[in-house]
Amino acid sequence: MAIQPRNRVLPIVAIGVALLVMAALGTLYALQREAKAYVERALAPVGTAASVRVAFNLSSVELTDVRLKPPPNWPTADTLRAARITITPDLGALLSHRVHIRDVTVSDFTMTVLRRESGSIQILPNLRESMAQGTGHASGTQGASSLPQEKDIDHIVFENGTFEFYDRSVTNPAWRVTVNRARATVDNVHLPALTEPARVSVVGDVVGREHTGRMTFDGWVQIASKDSETHTTLRGVDVRSIEPWLLKKAGAKANVTGGTLDLDLRSTVRGYRLHAPGTLTLHDLQLAESHDAVDTFLSIPTRAAVAALKAHKGAITLHFVLEGNLRDPKFQLNENLMTALRTGFAQALGVSAEGVAKGAGQTAKGIADALRNLFGQPAAPASN
Repeated sequence: MAIQPRNRVLPIVAIGVALLVMAALGTLYALQREAKAYVERALAPVGTAASVRVAFNLSSVELTDVRLKPPPNWPTADTLRAARITITPDLGALLSHRVHIRDVTVSDFTMTVLRRESGSIQILPNLRESMAQGTGHASGTQGASSLPQEKDIDHIVFENGTFEFYDRSVTNPAWRVTVNRARATVDNVHLPALTEPARVSVVGDVVGREHTGRMTFDGWVQIASKDSETHTTLRGVDVRSIEPWLLKKAGAKANVTGGTLDLDLRSTVRGYRLHAPGTLTLHDLQLAESHDAVDTFLSIPTRAAVAALKAHKGAITLHFVLEGNLRDPKFQLNENLMTALRTGFAQALGVSAEGVAKGAGQTAKGIADALRNLFGQPAAPASN
């Protein structure tokens, strides 16, 4: 009996489908290997990972036991340690040779942030060099296997971790503040332009000698222009955790023996102009009485401050405003913030604040510069 044409076609179609499936699987396998190799190349100059696993369907990339190397004179052995980093790419974008990352999750981490003597803030500094090398590969040194310069990241989250903040601008060796049980998110990152507002949020516990307080930071930052709107709060933070910022840096100083503080600070930057009104409340502030006339707390003689605190039953609320030009090289965070707090403290205690100059801080400037450096953009030039 003759074979019907339809019966002859079916095996041919089946073979064709099988070949297409095998080709697709082969392509996925090649892309899986290429993705793993790219991650390993990108990581090698700046750190290590115990393993790099790429899902066969390219739905995720997982790195375990990640350590990022520090630059010279860094206060810790790593800039970042993480038990796991999971990256979720957009497969459609990858197949069209675009970089679109839907999600990056950094779990069980410890990150070190350093403020140098100059006041500049360093966040994962070695990543800038790594990104610059990646841009060089994108220009053609790796051919078709390189990734393009433009990269979009929808969502970055740091979960269940610790931030270690070292400040060399107030003490030597650097003063350390630990924020644990921390979670942070950054949304809407477009590289390399960074012209779109990125949403930033950080929450965590501020560890003190006797009290553990809570901090929150939320808002948006347009990194390229440094425009931003942010809100920072501290609740129940041990005063001694931030002792160097409250005490006079030079000469004799008061001995803070106890107390907590609350802070609300709303910061707005437009066209390099900072306006940041804030309220700081000191609760149950305890200062050791001193017989030395040169001992001070916020530039108020310690003996006068102790007497005034007793009259206020240990609770003092300070109102202050930080404002000024972020491009002014004379903008100094420590001195200007101290000036604002001195004025508020003196007014709250009814002590004369005559001769205390107005000032403003450069916190927003330092953070914006650090983020610009992290994402591979030079800091904006200062102008008088």
